[in-house]
Amino acid sequence: MSAIKRDPRITYSQSLGCGAAAGVLSRSLTCPLDVVKVLSQVGTFHAKKGFIRTFQLLCEAEGPRALWKGNCIACLRLFPYNATQLSAFHKFVYLFMDDLGHISHCGAIVAGSLAGIVAALLTYPTELIETRLIVQNSTAPTYRGIVHALLTIYTSEGFLALYRGASLSILGAVPFSAGSFLVYINLDKLWNKPSVKLTPLQNFANGCLAAGVAQTLSFPFETVKRKMQAQSPLLPHYGGVDVHFTGVVDCFKQIVKTKGFLSLWNGLTANILKIVPYYGLMFSTFEFCKRACLYRNGYIVSPLSYRLSPGVDQSLRADELQELKRLIGGKSFETGRPSIGNKWWG
Repeated sequence: MSAIKRDPRITYSQSLGCGAAAGVLSRSLTCPLDVVKVLSQVGTFHAKKGFIRTFQLLCEAEGPRALWKGNCIACLRLFPYNATQLSAFHKFVYLFMDDLGHISHCGAIVAGSLAGIVAALLTYPTELIETRLIVQNSTAPTYRGIVHALLTIYTSEGFLALYRGASLSILGAVPFSAGSFLVYINLDKLWNKPSVKLTPLQNFANGCLAAGVAQTLSFPFETVKRKMQAQSPLLPHYGGVDVHFTGVVDCFKQIVKTKGFLSLWNGLTANILKIVPYYGLMFSTFEFCKRACLYRNGYIVSPLSYRLSPGVDQSLRADELQELKRLIGGKSFETGRPSIGNKWWG
């Protein structure tokens, strides 16, 4: 069992800011892998000759900047997505908590999956627009930008077109949750020690392993979703989708019938290669931003380390510490010995 904790030394807005900064940097630096993944899932001509060749064909046809197609709207989506997911997660967590305020790994995974579904559905139109921007030819674009794409899709295809394939976000959450749970229930066997005694590096490896298994199991649902998002009469060759279909079930059937069962995992190589750098950049960026916030709030002496400020009670919330500073007129907390209750809050 585990309890859900948030470091009270940083404010809610600071926590969201740290998450947003980490998300934008990690998403931007791994964007080329994401573009190649989407093109492979949709089945455009760029992806016909393998993973490495996709990069070359895309750059030859549209230039190196094409490797960052759709990155702007993907980064913008992080803000409402993270805020919605975090808010929904805390609400779902309370539903699975016991009387002592603890929650099992299974409960935490289910709560996280449900929160992810809520956030994905609320921001789904931005994901669809991202897919359209990726599959279009940027040298002769159908959509001239994010707003133009939104208005064009709405006026030409209707409001529901912005949610084409949204049901697959819900269906894909089932194998995703199952994969995450499968990994976490076997972590003790993997490391031969309880999860509470794992090092940060081991926890990072666990997260990458869980993400890899969960995303692999749910990948066919994402492949079908991307094909449905890309299919449009407004785009040349209907968005470059390599199969013709009339709905979700028919899309699964046509992929297996014409391309083979394993083609449901087209683009998985790019997705797997993205996991370690994506989560590594996200973790390191978040930790640096958190240290900067702790330094700004007065808990540590430098944003480059976690060395605690002398005399500062680390159990105080950020607002409590600021109020205390205001009351004493900004005087130093250092008194030659630590204050009562001065401790590390993990």
